[in-house]
Amino acid sequence: AAPAGAVSFGVKYTEGVTVEVTCQGRGEVGSAPSSGTRWPLDEGTVLRFSMSRASTEVNDNKVTVSFYTEEGQPINQAGVFLTGIGISLDVDADRDGVVEKNNPGKASWTWGPEGHGAILLVSCDKESP
Repeated sequence: AAPAGAVSFGVKYTEGVTVEVTCQGRGEVGSAPSSGTRWPLDEGTVLRFSMSRASTEVNDNKVTVSFYTEEGQPINQAGVFLTGIGISLDVDADRDGVVEKNNPGKASWTWGPEGHGAILLVSCDKESP
């Protein structure tokens, strides 16, 4: 996706994003600083970005990749807006009738009347086509 004449790239991103750059053949994986560092546009270079928490609003995070010539002149930019979605299976882990998001028994399960952990019943039939 790099424009013609580009030999390197730099990355800028918002606080809620983590960016890593992997360069093939060098065996290095590094967290990319939010600006200032440039990497060569070599085949096999991978730019990976992620979010570790849910967004507070749609498109509240952004990654911008800038492309540069051999002389260091900027050619173009590409950007992507990100929205982190939080997914959690909230359960009545201690079986007291209350669904709690952070119950310590959520990660394990013990059988019996004094047990803990979720009992998950999944409906796999086709109630509607």
